[in-house]
Amino acid sequence: MPSAKLQFLGSLTQTDPHLHPVVIIGQVKNLAKIKFSDIKMKLEPRITEEVYLNALASLQPSPTDTCSLYLNLATLAALPVNCSRHNTPSRAHAITKIVKSTTVGADESVVIVCERRDVLASACAVARAYPLFSRKTSSNPSQTSNTTVRVEFLLVPSSECEGAGESNGNVEEKLMLSSEDLQCLESACTGVRLAARIVDAPCSEMNVDHFLQEIRDIADTLGVSSTIIQGEDLRLQGFGGIYGVGKAAAVAPALAVLSYTPEGATQTVAWVGKGIVYDTGGLSIKAKTAMPGMKRDCGGAAAVLGAFYTAVRQGFTQNLHAVFCLAENAVGPYATRPDDIHVLHSGRTVEINNTDAEGRLVLADGVSYAQKDLKANIILDIATLTGAQGISTGKYHGAVLTNSEQWEEAAVLASRLSGDLLFPIPYCPELQFSEFASAVADMKNSVADRSNAQSSCAGLFIGSHLGFDFQGIWIHVDMAFPAYIGERATGFGVALLATLFGKYSQDRLLRSLGPELKCSGSEIQNAFMSLALHNLLDFSVNAFQMPHNSLNL
Repeated sequence: MPSAKLQFLGSLTQTDPHLHPVVIIGQVKNLAKIKFSDIKMKLEPRITEEVYLNALASLQPSPTDTCSLYLNLATLAALPVNCSRHNTPSRAHAITKIVKSTTVGADESVVIVCERRDVLASACAVARAYPLFSRKTSSNPSQTSNTTVRVEFLLVPSSECEGAGESNGNVEEKLMLSSEDLQCLESACTGVRLAARIVDAPCSEMNVDHFLQEIRDIADTLGVSSTIIQGEDLRLQGFGGIYGVGKAAAVAPALAVLSYTPEGATQTVAWVGKGIVYDTGGLSIKAKTAMPGMKRDCGGAAAVLGAFYTAVRQGFTQNLHAVFCLAENAVGPYATRPDDIHVLHSGRTVEINNTDAEGRLVLADGVSYAQKDLKANIILDIATLTGAQGISTGKYHGAVLTNSEQWEEAAVLASRLSGDLLFPIPYCPELQFSEFASAVADMKNSVADRSNAQSSCAGLFIGSHLGFDFQGIWIHVDMAFPAYIGERATGFGVALLATLFGKYSQDRLLRSLGPELKCSGSEIQNAFMSLALHNLLDFSVNAFQMPHNSLNL
């Protein structure tokens, strides 16, 4: 498929579907709110009002339905009617599927009929349907040229607006997308497609050095500062996790940082991404059927890069650092062995009992660096961390683990508005962290009991290198399964981060979607501040060797 350029428009353009194919997508209730006169410029002279209205009346989404209006060049598509409280009201996943199934690979239009709140999620859903990476060859030269896809929005009033008796002026303003809104959509979708392209690329084209070049390119584009620590410098500066994971690979591991520090900032935010460009499992090697697809293990770092691009382009108001923990988990003479002990950036020692539990090692270095060196008071890490995430929260919902109840609620709300869905997993270190007990080091890197909330435990390993008495906000996102659908990356995380931190943006659209945020960690200072818990988190070997039911916390 040729790569497509996406053009976002706040109104419809006149096109003939015979020359410029079109798909019109919306919920039936929203499609019913518009008149044929609103949409006819995309359909005439091929489709009459009678044909359009008959097609609309025939739509029976269960969950979706499509009706061809003119050959395969004009399609009317209905989104699912049902939407549970844990789904996105935009029905973003259905939008992507519909666009993929109706696109013809030519200059075309995608018309989205929706409420204003669903614009960003819908735009990103369309972007996922047009991936950038491909190494397919074509005997037809015309198939190698770029195409342009116009993504045009037709907004309808929300039920809240209709019931509130707002003035016509207020309603009309909410039904218009400004040039700034369209710029936001362009930035977000560029970030989504960038992240997906990186994840789709094989390690032969996206090793650590290639990824570092992607980071440098974004730094140049945005005019921000960058820091790169690579190879032996990692070892010398105490990054035992990243160095230990990547030291056997042909291309040396690296920690890279992009920093944006606007005047007047009062908060320091760090987004930390797992960038395992390929994961063989190391000496705890994966089976032959489990290894294909491990190019996707850099999905967290790719999401951070795309989200950083979007946030800075749209005017982030606080200090923002993007931290990339990059390594290839390879097999070789210098590979980490089970039983080896690494000293991580936090100063804590880790006994390796599973070299395939490598993502938490690199992220532990990343969050520690964000706290100690970058002085971040809000730290979010995002990673394709555990296969157990898919069992815990499924293929479409990433897992969120955090020390803050308010930020947990905000993350879930932002996920529904962005289309990058999340669901909470238990945060309970006093019951779960003993899974990492070691007789010879501060902790092991993999759990003793794999049936005890693996995804939560893996996240807690990362959080322990901040300390569970960390006074700031820590959020962990495990997106191992939502990072891809079928054989294609989704760019998951870009829209999520842009929305979750929307209140820190100058952009009107992101601010309208962003949940209210609290930056103090005071609400988490409760039982975890007890002396008994401090004793536990001081990595006492005796405490970890106690039976679970004898821990007096």
